[in-house]
Amino acid sequence: MLTLYDYLPSQNAWKVRQLLAHLQRPHRTQPVSIFEGEGGTAAYRAISPTGTVPAIVLDDGRALAESNAILMFLAQGTPYLPDDAYGQARVWQWLCFEQERIESQIGALRHWTLTGKLARRPAALVELKRQAGANALAILERELATRDFIAGDRYGIADIALFAYTSRADEAGFALADHPRLGAWLARVRAQPGFGAEMHPYSIDPHSGRELGAPIPAPGAA
Repeated sequence: MLTLYDYLPSQNAWKVRQLLAHLQRPHRTQPVSIFEGEGGTAAYRAISPTGTVPAIVLDDGRALAESNAILMFLAQGTPYLPDDAYGQARVWQWLCFEQERIESQIGALRHWTLTGKLARRPAALVELKRQAGANALAILERELATRDFIAGDRYGIADIALFAYTSRADEAGFALADHPRLGAWLARVRAQPGFGAEMHPYSIDPHSGRELGAPIPAPGAA
């Protein structure tokens, strides 16, 4: 049985949980305490070279990391990925867009905001990410004026990937109400059969306010 290495507040991990729910694929879940340093251990780096979540391990022991690569792998031969090379390349196009323009901008701002880290970041960096995030949302608003789903005429993993952080953009200070076509797409995604893998707040993890890689203080330490 497939094992999913998960951190519940991660929207990247949510993507994989959502696809597994659509596919009704049985799996085990192994939590990873990334803000307690588990992602930096040699054992976990053998599974996920960057120490991030999600990652999966297959029945035969092979491991795969990075959320969008996992989506591509799990969606092969399913309705959530086109069969033809061009259709798959279109999906890759939007998966790349999601990682570069959405997750790394809006996702980062959301994480910093919800975990109290925003004030620790240089103001110039925050502003650059806000501008980049606003531009990314404007691109999606324009593109979704021409079709119901981002990579073509049917719902698939590109929509799952983009929904993960785009749907939470208001938590990063962006006004989703200013993007009606994007809002209509969010509603179409939510209406898909089997949609609804649970999203979890950072507040469930008392260590989420720490920086990745920072040592956890010993009990009783200031």
